[in-house]
Amino acid sequence: MRDRVAVFTVFALNGLALGSWASRTPALSAHVHASPGVFGLALLGASVGMLAAASVAGRLVERVGARAVVAGSTVLAAGSLVLIGFAPDVPLLAGALLVIGVSVGLLDVAMNVAAVAVERRVGVAIMPVFHAGFSFGALAGSLAAGLAAGHGWSPARHLTVAAIVAVLVLLVVVRAVPGSRPEQAKDAAPGRAPIRRPVLWLLAAVALCSAIAEGASSDWSALLMTAERGVGQGAAALAFAGFQLVMALSRLAGTWAQRRFGPTRCLVAGSALAALGLLATATVPVAAAGYVGFALAGAGLAASFPLALSLAGDAGKRGDGTGGEREIGFVTAIAYTGFLGGPPVIGGIAQVSDYSVAFVFVALVAALILPAALAARRSRRREDAAAIVGR
Repeated sequence: MRDRVAVFTVFALNGLALGSWASRTPALSAHVHASPGVFGLALLGASVGMLAAASVAGRLVERVGARAVVAGSTVLAAGSLVLIGFAPDVPLLAGALLVIGVSVGLLDVAMNVAAVAVERRVGVAIMPVFHAGFSFGALAGSLAAGLAAGHGWSPARHLTVAAIVAVLVLLVVVRAVPGSRPEQAKDAAPGRAPIRRPVLWLLAAVALCSAIAEGASSDWSALLMTAERGVGQGAAALAFAGFQLVMALSRLAGTWAQRRFGPTRCLVAGSALAALGLLATATVPVAAAGYVGFALAGAGLAASFPLALSLAGDAGKRGDGTGGEREIGFVTAIAYTGFLGGPPVIGGIAQVSDYSVAFVFVALVAALILPAALAARRSRRREDAAAIVGR
């Protein structure tokens, strides 16, 4: 039980870091005097860091264990929050975002490997519940950001407090985080390279589309609400808060939904709901529609990323019960190209048109989860059939 609580808390800390700085994007953008296009390029720093770190994180977790990577990356994330808050111009902000991207890339893979280890121990598919922890953390971070903005706190003051809280909580739970067992992973026979498995590419496509849609809602929701729906910074933060709250509650129900309907049906239905919500947000020019649309998007995207990673870990499971680190790292790295390409594309669309048009694009991306999920199920069935024939 202690390991379940510890891993849930680590997910929440990751969400806290995101919610803390993402909800302050209007203040950060204004502080460094950045246009939408330039600010999108600054956000590219975080995406580059995440992609670079995620591409090596699976190997690192195999070598030193999930617990060590969780501890080191969380401390690094806390330090980078402080750097973001104090960044005086666009280049330094981009550098600070690069650092937090590296820390989040490492932490995402390590905490998901730890979550898969807990799933295997309890024998129940509870990955969505852990990702609910991320959403609750992001919700707490965004609500705190709204309060900080409403009381006139600068990003520097607010993000420094958030960093201190994150480190203190980490010290309480880190010893209960499961560590991977490198000695077993080293002795076990390696499976096929992830790059050679179509099912992993398709699961990566699911995670990629989810990352673009979720990242857009995180990075740009507050700016859409302030620039085009006429709300203040404190009220704008509530759009992201609602998105994360509905996502968190939906993820708490994810275990039941997965058992009742299966992972593919959950992904298909979620894709349709997310696309509908984002399209409503983009096309109905009133603030209330924006809040409702982001809430629907949160419900629809709730299952996509956790199910993609859980299915990837299952695809990498070895006969001795270990494995999955490389597969999770592979899918995560591909998904992070969404964080890499998403911000500048969305910022560029907003620059030449407006945020509403940009979110029409995001809705189309969310809709692509549906065919990718169906194709992934077919590919996995073909793999299983080939394995039976080859015995």
